[in-house]
Amino acid sequence: MKNLCVLRDCRRRVATAALLVLAGTILASRTVKGQFPPSPSQTFIPNGTSFLNLAGASQTYSTAGGGIDETGPFFQSLGTNGRSCGSCHQPSDGMSVSALDVQLRFDETAGTDPIFRTVDGSNCDHNIDVSTLQGRSSAYSLLRTRGLIRIALAVPSGANYAVTAVSNPYACNETNVISQYRRPLPATNLRFLSAVMWDGRESTPLTGTTKIVYANYPGALEGDLAHQSVDATVTHAQGDGTRPTAAEQTEIVNFEMALSTAQSLGFLTGPLNSVGATGGPVPLATLPFFISINSSVHALLPNGPEQPGGLNAPGDNLFTSNIFNLYDAWSKLPSYDFGASVARGQTIFNTRPITITGVAGINDDVSLGGLVSGGIPSLTGTCGTCHDTPNVGNHSFPTPLNIGTGDPGASNSHVNMGGLDISYLPQITVCQLVNGQVTDTCKTTSDLGQALIDGNFDHVGKIKGPILRGLSARAPYFHNGSAQSLLDVVHFYENRFGLVLSSQDELDLVNFLSAL
Repeated sequence: MKNLCVLRDCRRRVATAALLVLAGTILASRTVKGQFPPSPSQTFIPNGTSFLNLAGASQTYSTAGGGIDETGPFFQSLGTNGRSCGSCHQPSDGMSVSALDVQLRFDETAGTDPIFRTVDGSNCDHNIDVSTLQGRSSAYSLLRTRGLIRIALAVPSGANYAVTAVSNPYACNETNVISQYRRPLPATNLRFLSAVMWDGRESTPLTGTTKIVYANYPGALEGDLAHQSVDATVTHAQGDGTRPTAAEQTEIVNFEMALSTAQSLGFLTGPLNSVGATGGPVPLATLPFFISINSSVHALLPNGPEQPGGLNAPGDNLFTSNIFNLYDAWSKLPSYDFGASVARGQTIFNTRPITITGVAGINDDVSLGGLVSGGIPSLTGTCGTCHDTPNVGNHSFPTPLNIGTGDPGASNSHVNMGGLDISYLPQITVCQLVNGQVTDTCKTTSDLGQALIDGNFDHVGKIKGPILRGLSARAPYFHNGSAQSLLDVVHFYENRFGLVLSSQDELDLVNFLSAL
């Protein structure tokens, strides 16, 4: 016990010293973060550079060139409005953006930073006034407070549903082009993706891209990311379609695929790779992965022979809910040690039962590469049932789900199914069509999800789960920013799925998620 206590005190001292160094590093490299116009002399972020956040610090590690080169096309303005990929994907924010830093950028530039553009940064793109500071503050309120970008997508021709009503607090009430409000996904840890974009629109033949399966990975993923780099430039940066060039697309994809991001330091734990732990971004760079690794989908529908197109990965028929083992070594620390709390949270994530009901994509049906099997009305799983990629936490097989983060609760209230306030989002009512006629089979949601890509009523609200590494750098959470903190995320699962946690369990689980 004495040795452990000494070890604990040592780690605290290391953490304190590290924070002092980090504070100086961050202040000295403020412009390197990419949040503000970079100094010409600061165009490279070496591996090992740490960025402070509310839980400690994160790092982004690159296997190409020893760090992040901010002179490449990812950080160049390739369109007409001054934006680059780096406008919404910043090293300081885990290659996404945090609402806190967006607000900082607004304050320091009076709302003129390139991220503040009416094409999609404003709550709506008409009936707004951004000529004054107050006008900009109002127009960009969702971006400032929730880190949300407005994604306007047309209802697909031939959809088997009709949008019958849109109640949008910001005046974008059109029923043919729907404004959806979503968080920018991180442009890092991308080699673990099984689909690109929340709704998978960059990984489907419907948009001229390719569904990612075992047999075509990683080529299909790289092709989808190249396509996405063009779409992002044309839409978000208002480009003319000539850039990025083919060579620039390749450079962007190679840059993204080389990145690994994770929390690297906790304020109360010290370095997350100390005392036998394997946190931080470096281990991610060599972590084995293939499409459907440890797939819970295949556990729900046991593997048969490998299907055409690589539907099932050969031999991948064993699912374990022990998704994370980063902090196994810390389970031996005394119970009062903060590291022990992180280890307990990891155990809760891996093993605590959760009753999965009412989830479209599991309880109604399970879709596998176009094949659909009957649903499972009620399933006892764990957090790893949906976050099954080992030590990463996203779904290793493309499985869009609707867990209710965007759906109102009873009587179309402004609270979602897990008790989180979504009053700042539109309410969209869609009704199924039969023989071209509107039926009374309707759904109300704030985001149509996959249905806005494939036109399928059954896919309303379905989206993919995100990669969980680097969470502390990019609050708020869920695709719509409805959870302001990780404790809000935990409360959602308690309310929505009846996850049973004590107050200590909640703290332990939050501490673990903060250390990812």
